[in-house]
Amino acid sequence: MVATNLIELAIEASQNAYVPYSHFPIGAAVKTADGQVYTGCNIENASFGLTNCGERTAIFKAISDGHRDLIELAVYGQTEQPVSPCGACRQVMAEFFQQDAKITLIAKNGQTVEMTVGELLPYSFTDLT
Repeated sequence: MVATNLIELAIEASQNAYVPYSHFPIGAAVKTADGQVYTGCNIENASFGLTNCGERTAIFKAISDGHRDLIELAVYGQTEQPVSPCGACRQVMAEFFQQDAKITLIAKNGQTVEMTVGELLPYSFTDLT
């Protein structure tokens, strides 16, 4: 089956996660304003601080391809409840998304919660200029 939406793409991306330490695969899919979609998964390292989350992998792929206007993100985890992004990912979202951008959190049973970036991180650190 070919994935056609962000939820399906996030689930599919989680299958590429490299998680030999946590065994906690995460997949993410981000959409740009011009309709491009980028996926990412978490990639662990024995030096755990060097690990990169799935959300940031997808966002960084879009940014590295020149996209700065990100409009939507879906995040999947093999969790009982819809997975919640870590604080670092929330701050990166605040950097590259508008506060009202749609974020869909997805559990392994397909349950979803839709939020905005502002709801995920209401007092984000922002550009001080």
